[in-house]
Amino acid sequence: MQDRIILASGSDIRAQLLRNAGLEVEVIPARVDEEAIRAALEMEEAKPRDVADALAEAKARKISAKHPDAIVIGCDQVLAMGTQIYAKPATPEDARVQLTALRNQPHQLLSAAVLYKDAEPKWRHVGVARLRMHNFSDAYLDDYLSRNWESIRHSVGGYKLEEEGVRLFSSVQGDYFTILGLPLVELLAYLGVTGSIAS
Repeated sequence: MQDRIILASGSDIRAQLLRNAGLEVEVIPARVDEEAIRAALEMEEAKPRDVADALAEAKARKISAKHPDAIVIGCDQVLAMGTQIYAKPATPEDARVQLTALRNQPHQLLSAAVLYKDAEPKWRHVGVARLRMHNFSDAYLDDYLSRNWESIRHSVGGYKLEEEGVRLFSSVQGDYFTILGLPLVELLAYLGVTGSIAS
């Protein structure tokens, strides 16, 4: 038997990763004003990892308040290039601007997970992956966006490494699950140590 686990995220890939690992997971997306939280933190010149952590905690806290008996997992991912933080592109043109800025440059993906139970934070982790895009052509970028917009519109930076987005990169360093948006190995280790799942 495992404890009741709720994923406070509407991300299909995060739910799939947890279920592929053999966990039974309920999905209850948290409705939080991510833009307002991010904007406030950026005004305070918060570090990208702190932005990801704060957004993940806000989601976990909101759902845990309604389901205190459950383990609630809040998650968020931030893309940072230097001190610049990128969000999900709102339009294909936004994606073009983001990918043009990232072209031939290194950046980081920071994937935060915060675990709540009894309406209190119990565990947190921010995984970091370092990536660099190659100097792809404008023509390829145009074709890439026209083929992939419906898929990438929900991804920070305007790409999915598990799909055609992998062709944009010259190097990738870091945990694959972190790149997909969840520090899965560390999360599973904690759940196992605490007896929340069999180990």
